[in-house]
Amino acid sequence: MEKASRKSLLESAQTLIIKVGSRVLSDSQGQLDRRQVGSLASQLAQLVEQGKQVVLVSSGAVAAGMGRLGLKARPTDLAQLQAVAAVGQAHLIQTYEQFFSSHGRHAAQILLIADDLDDRTRYLNVRNTLSALLQSGVIPVINENDTVAVDELQTTFGDNDRLAAMVAGLFSRPALIILSDVDGLYDTDRSSEHGRVVPTVAQVDQAILALATNHRTGVSKGGMASKLKAAQFVTLSGSPVIIAKGRAENILLRLTAGEQLGTLFLPQPRSMAPKKRWIGFTAQTAGAVHVDAGAARAIQSGGPSLLAIGIVRIVGEFDKGEVISISEETGEEIARGLTNYSSAELAKIHRRRSPEIADILGHCPYEEVVHRDNMTLMGTVVSKDA
Repeated sequence: MEKASRKSLLESAQTLIIKVGSRVLSDSQGQLDRRQVGSLASQLAQLVEQGKQVVLVSSGAVAAGMGRLGLKARPTDLAQLQAVAAVGQAHLIQTYEQFFSSHGRHAAQILLIADDLDDRTRYLNVRNTLSALLQSGVIPVINENDTVAVDELQTTFGDNDRLAAMVAGLFSRPALIILSDVDGLYDTDRSSEHGRVVPTVAQVDQAILALATNHRTGVSKGGMASKLKAAQFVTLSGSPVIIAKGRAENILLRLTAGEQLGTLFLPQPRSMAPKKRWIGFTAQTAGAVHVDAGAARAIQSGGPSLLAIGIVRIVGEFDKGEVISISEETGEEIARGLTNYSSAELAKIHRRRSPEIADILGHCPYEEVVHRDNMTLMGTVVSKDA
């Protein structure tokens, strides 16, 4: 990929989503590295001056809290971990605001849990708030709300890589830049002397996903596997992604200038409406249906809507209007969509033709179980919890 092509991809993006990981922001003692935060703030302010809209998705609350409280190890108790995050988040946003204000900008703290983007109305409210902040020249700083996110209640994003991908889905022409502690995606184990950074990835497929080395520490919940899934989501919706080393000098300015650093993931040649991005990559699925081979082929070809006759199995309990996964009989996910029928209704009408629905249910509000306008093809997406 030539420098001009890299540069044009980022120049064509209206909004830059910058995700920065905990290890990029922390020093060797696990405390917040103010020098690093200052460098990041300076670069973001310069990008705004160049006319870019920038949104920062920042990890580091737990690491910042550990430093403030003098902790040497990440707590394992949930309540204590959330308390540390609460202390750290206050310190983190204060630090960002201090450095941004020195460049004539301001930070706006936005803390989210998965439910905020899972609900369509709240999703639109978040998008409207971000748009208003960007129009005012404010730099939004987004993080998962670790003080209330609880895995058992399925309200957590799982990591900020996924959160950044979901935030990118809020915008019509985004580009996602993930700043990590590694130089990019390696073609083999990065500890190997023969390992090399892959400069460009045309498509995130099974071969690329297999290159992930999920190395984790006490202060970061990420890993290359989650970064590749984030890249997969964003590129499938038609936007570019770059994974690069966050501590490289002036990394953001060099990337936007077209310098070949890190790994560039090329956008797939299709655009996707915001609603379909929300259905496919943001909303959590409430259940699933398995379809026969004929229905699967029709859906994958971008053809007709999903009809009841093509459904062979219903998984889970869900209501009308919820997002469901559509899978082949083998369980391989091929699409997601808004269902026109509840799981209880589908249990009665699956494998039946549309004219039979009224006789079975007493009414037939929709011929389609999932209309194609409310369906998103998942391509090569393999994550079952995305």
